[in-house]
Amino acid sequence: MHAKVLRSLLTLILLPSLCAVAPVSTGAVGAIRTNAAPTSSRSLEAGRGAERARPLWPGSRFTEGDRRRAVRRGLRFIYRTALDENNFEQYGSDYLWCFYTVGESVSDAGLRRTARRMGVERARRWRRTHRSLPEGATAQEVSDFAFGSDAADSLGLRDDKLKEQIRLAASRFTARDFLLFDPASEPPPSDVPDECEFDKARNERGATTCRRCGRPLKMRTRADVWYDALITAYVGDRFGVRLGADYGEVLKLLPTLRPYRGHEGGANAEFYDTVYAVTHVVYTLNDYGQRSLSPSLLPDELEFLRANLREAIAQGDADMLGEFMDSLRAFGLTDRDDEIRAGMEYLLARQNADGSWGDVSERDIYLRYHPTWNGVAALSNYAWRGDGPTPAKMRALSAVGAARKD
Repeated sequence: MHAKVLRSLLTLILLPSLCAVAPVSTGAVGAIRTNAAPTSSRSLEAGRGAERARPLWPGSRFTEGDRRRAVRRGLRFIYRTALDENNFEQYGSDYLWCFYTVGESVSDAGLRRTARRMGVERARRWRRTHRSLPEGATAQEVSDFAFGSDAADSLGLRDDKLKEQIRLAASRFTARDFLLFDPASEPPPSDVPDECEFDKARNERGATTCRRCGRPLKMRTRADVWYDALITAYVGDRFGVRLGADYGEVLKLLPTLRPYRGHEGGANAEFYDTVYAVTHVVYTLNDYGQRSLSPSLLPDELEFLRANLREAIAQGDADMLGEFMDSLRAFGLTDRDDEIRAGMEYLLARQNADGSWGDVSERDIYLRYHPTWNGVAALSNYAWRGDGPTPAKMRALSAVGAARKD
């Protein structure tokens, strides 16, 4: 996209939310003037300035204003990358979910409005390019359409005709087609090959060499396969289309991943995937930042998160750190807790000049915008809409407890 067009789009979409001032009627002005102790716009602005200049906590080298600027810069970076047609074609459904969740969950009303405005604009674009399923759509394509359509629905742009197409197409596939295993009859498997690192070919479960180039394949970890399935089932339940299994069927297998191991100085090759499995238990139970969780619900997962957050800092991994912090906030940790403070100091000190977090030389845009999304989430406070999971999710979690006792 031409730079001038991009700047124009950004101005039209971002400026109203960042600079809007509510109009005051003449009558209101008259009423204000009759007050004995009027509050001038200058004093209000001075109050806001003092708030933004306040250290995040006693002794912090960063201020509330630094945090506020960082999250806005991060969100603008994500939106700029989403405007790129190639990026959006590849990751459109994920971009929509990002804007929806930020716009629905954070306590900063201005940031919520900005994220929602970005999300609605991009959802309109997604709807224009996803009017119907392609003929002979694969399970992966059906799943991606369901993810994008659910996010667009959540942003207020429904398409019930497309939803019915997705529902009919999904019914033709099995749990293995969508999830690579059947959670109703087996635990998360360890024989699912990752795509070939040389030619990106996908291979059947159980294959040890690439069907295309013949080179040895690396296996995905059980945690990796499981949390992918958990996310897919969660979105299917939200959207009202079964994508291989119900959320509760996948969640019930959580105890098979316990006990959790730490990084162990690099000896635990599954540490990274374990982190994302644990954080996505939190995300799917609290609807991505909309509901707080009691520590008593997931004591094993909370202990793992608290014990290992600083490993993400040691590795310089902003994406993983953001997931740690975001999940711990759901359990009630705040800026008063040492783990959250350590993470905030790290993120505020290492934001890139373009507003992103992560490696600026990375070519895969997912590995640019996703750490930035997690940085925005980690530095935000939340406007919790409820305490604890929804009743349906509590029932699913109760089944996990029963499995643990067994």
